[in-house]
Amino acid sequence: MRAASLPLAASFRAAPTGEEAMRGLVLVGLGYGVVSLADATVKWVMPETGPAAALVWRGLIGALLVFLLARGRGLIPVNRRLLAVRSLLHCCVSITWYYCWAAGVSLADSYAVASASPLLMTLLAIPLLGEKVGWRRWTSTMVGFGGVLFMLQPGGELWRIESLILLVATAVMALTRIWTRVLTRTDGPHAIAFWLLLAHVPVGLLGLLFPFLWPAGGPPPLVPSLFGIAALVAFGIANAVAQMLFARGFALAPIQAIAPFEYTPLIWGIGLGFLIWGEVPAWTTLGGAAVVIGAGLYNVHRERVRRAAERAAGRG
Repeated sequence: MRAASLPLAASFRAAPTGEEAMRGLVLVGLGYGVVSLADATVKWVMPETGPAAALVWRGLIGALLVFLLARGRGLIPVNRRLLAVRSLLHCCVSITWYYCWAAGVSLADSYAVASASPLLMTLLAIPLLGEKVGWRRWTSTMVGFGGVLFMLQPGGELWRIESLILLVATAVMALTRIWTRVLTRTDGPHAIAFWLLLAHVPVGLLGLLFPFLWPAGGPPPLVPSLFGIAALVAFGIANAVAQMLFARGFALAPIQAIAPFEYTPLIWGIGLGFLIWGEVPAWTTLGGAAVVIGAGLYNVHRERVRRAAERAAGRG
């Protein structure tokens, strides 16, 4: 089984072409859209299940789906230590997000805090991946981070203890994104997604020991309501699909090009939060979002310019 995954992993080691990088960006963009829908689903069912039980359901359903899609092949990991550490840290990030949503943080506001991740990803990619970042992307990333600071200003809607908790989780999330890129050099997308999701089960079961990770009414029910089960199944399937999209997309596109896509959940969060819960972000959140989205779109433009230059050179 391991040998079957090596040709796929070996193909990830080569530097991606402009065409491959653009395909990777499309996959990552789709992944963020799918995971945003999954986040809205779990936030909706959180009052019934609580954070810990939601983590267990996510792991069970998501890992099962990946196993079925892979037909049980290519799931034995190569870089086991890094995969294990990355999966456990990702679980901690997930349960932190669930806790903050259960505490009343809106979808858009949590995504606004998470917008600090691209800058951290850009910084970490230099020592960990040896990637080079041009001055234009440095500038656009710094402008985007300025928009995040504007959203987090003292006295604003996001000036709360949950925002600080989410900032710490965002720093850890940025590291796990970098490690996703590292793992694609040795392991295929099915193995990366399967073990990450499977790790949610024991971490979620451990979380059930702590009452602050239960729903407000007490311990979560062993079997949720019919609507709750439907939501959790959709949640698990969406997460499995998103993780496989991320694993493949991170293998093809450079981190500095992927980083701006961390901003796109802001759009999803604002739209879904309004449609489902009637949430309207503060003007500071909307203003900062406009800045960070603009910076992200500029970085996409720079990637397209690079692709056009490679095409011209190939024709020459």
